[in-house]
Amino acid sequence: MKKILAMAMAVVMALGLSACGGSNSAASSSAAGSVSGSASGSVSNGDPAFTTVTPGKLTMSTNASFPPYEMVADDGSFEGIDIEVAGAIAEKLGLELQVDDMGFDAALQAAQTGKSDMVMAGVTVTEERQAVMDFSNSYANGVQVVIVKEGSPIQTVDDLANANMIGCQMGTTGYIYCSDTPENGGFGEDHVTPYDDGAAAVQALMNGQIDAVVIDNMPAQEYVAANPGLKILDGEFTNEDYAIGVAKGNTALLDAINGALEELTNDGTIQSIVDKYISAN
Repeated sequence: MKKILAMAMAVVMALGLSACGGSNSAASSSAAGSVSGSASGSVSNGDPAFTTVTPGKLTMSTNASFPPYEMVADDGSFEGIDIEVAGAIAEKLGLELQVDDMGFDAALQAAQTGKSDMVMAGVTVTEERQAVMDFSNSYANGVQVVIVKEGSPIQTVDDLANANMIGCQMGTTGYIYCSDTPENGGFGEDHVTPYDDGAAAVQALMNGQIDAVVIDNMPAQEYVAANPGLKILDGEFTNEDYAIGVAKGNTALLDAINGALEELTNDGTIQSIVDKYISAN
């Protein structure tokens, strides 16, 4: 299997996080919302000379259908690991977090074009993305896995080569890898169906429209728990690192984010957020 070309990490966490990525396909509809709790504060090297899209706010673009990292709560607010980490970063920078929910590709493009300050949506660092965006230090490690129906003839990750149709969320690294040519380790576009989100791909699997879903590990566990008759195959499809993306050349903001991430890692804040959503088991 292909492996991600990860950035060198100054802040490293060994989590079972999932990693998404991609820059093709059209984006789905978007919505916006803010997370309350602005507070004063700055990173340890002093107040950086950066600007944000909206004064006083740190705008994060995301795709909030990626539990337990970003999702919509029953009351319509946003919650999840990435949401709380972003909120902690905003607090360190003396800003209020603004969350803009949209399609995955649109979330990437919003950061690339300066419509958002940063993108957090399980974004994997790839050479292609590094050409159009800058990335923070990696703050999480992610694993992608394969979901199938119980009793499926696909019993191992290698058996994906025999699948008639594989489902993936559009624009993610799972989609990019699976739709690549067999010569490059993929299965070809004719054997991959892109979906707006992981839930739609899992529903298609339940309906018998596809044979397997390639998706990040933690959302996979959520979907399998909610849908009896599905299982996750043993083994990894990919193992990746992910980071926060900002517009290329926005060095001041990137430095501020990295400084905040370092402090939040050192004081245990990020680990406490992860522990809130993911059991140690």
